[in-house]
Amino acid sequence: MARRFVVEADGGSRGNPGPAGYGAVVLDPDTGETLAEAAEYIGTATNNVAEYKGLIAGLRAARALDPEPGVQVQVRMDSKLVVEQMSGRWKVKHPGMRPLAAEAREIFPPGQVSYEWIPRERNKHADRLANEAMDAGTRGEQWRPATGATPSADGALEARAETAALGGTPAGAASPSAASPSAVAPGVAPPGWAVPADLGTPATFVLLRHGETALTPEKRFSGSGGGDPELSPVGRRQAELVATALAARGTIQVVVSSPLRRCVETAEAVASRIGVDVHIEEGLRETDFGAWEGLTFAEARERHPDDLQAWLASSKAAPTGGGESFAAVARRVALTRDKLIARHAGRTVLLVTHVTPIKTLVRLALGAPPESLFRMEISAASLSALAYYADGNASLRLLNDTAHLR
Repeated sequence: MARRFVVEADGGSRGNPGPAGYGAVVLDPDTGETLAEAAEYIGTATNNVAEYKGLIAGLRAARALDPEPGVQVQVRMDSKLVVEQMSGRWKVKHPGMRPLAAEAREIFPPGQVSYEWIPRERNKHADRLANEAMDAGTRGEQWRPATGATPSADGALEARAETAALGGTPAGAASPSAASPSAVAPGVAPPGWAVPADLGTPATFVLLRHGETALTPEKRFSGSGGGDPELSPVGRRQAELVATALAARGTIQVVVSSPLRRCVETAEAVASRIGVDVHIEEGLRETDFGAWEGLTFAEARERHPDDLQAWLASSKAAPTGGGESFAAVARRVALTRDKLIARHAGRTVLLVTHVTPIKTLVRLALGAPPESLFRMEISAASLSALAYYADGNASLRLLNDTAHLR
């Protein structure tokens, strides 16, 4: 009688695209025993690429366990996209997915593999492996199977740590990862719509843009590559007003600030009011705008028209003179986000930072495209808020609130 296996696979990307990894497990369908595990950090990739690579690794692991003809494999995944495409009900339209789908189909002869969509909560083993691989990769280490588990045919694959990648939505209180956008099936509430009671208290980031500086009213580029302006008298007044409002709410437990002076001054106003220290986080600094520092948008367009147009058209384009692209900002902001969520799970943390980091955190939480950065308004001394849940979902709770300044 032909042997049967169950393969459960998953993949995630902290940014989509961003630092990514996959996990796969081969199970005995009768006993539920774990027969093999596979996981790998794959560097910069999308959720869908990571999911396909997880599928391929799981199928290869099953093949290595029994290469004889007639083996039957049931694949279970929470990716609706992969399941429907591999079942032949959906076309593989994306050119980057076609080679991966073809590779997966070649591992076993036609008719030996079936596919089943399962809810995310039933795919926790593979999800955990994917997160372990991503965590190991960001530490520069390789993922290794747990004691007693059988590695896949390729063994414990070497992690390719590539921190220069876009980040994503965290999953797990201590091991953040992006939720797969294809994991929502008909009849299942999408992320952020309904949160089960057993997820516990989310990590909540209250995002505070610093108060005004002399450059703010003139709408000049003011990043981390030029001077380090202090708060103006108006900005100091704004800092006091927001400190009063946050102290009255009584919810802030930790204050974390960008290292730039305008943020530190704003953060200290709040921290002194609520009786905590200010923790400096380098990853929360503003974009380096290169040669555009101190210029208005019109001045930058006049002096560097081609560079500015390229910057508006692509998140990978950097400002003139060695500035920092939005993609580069997203990489460091996402890594900083993951670190802070792991450090402050279940707590309410005030992040005092700048326009671009705040917009980036909101964009990543919503799974919005890079061009959405140009469609948000983040005013001086405004408050926004994001909640990060243990199942990998994020919820935008507040955006650009300035009621405390009126």
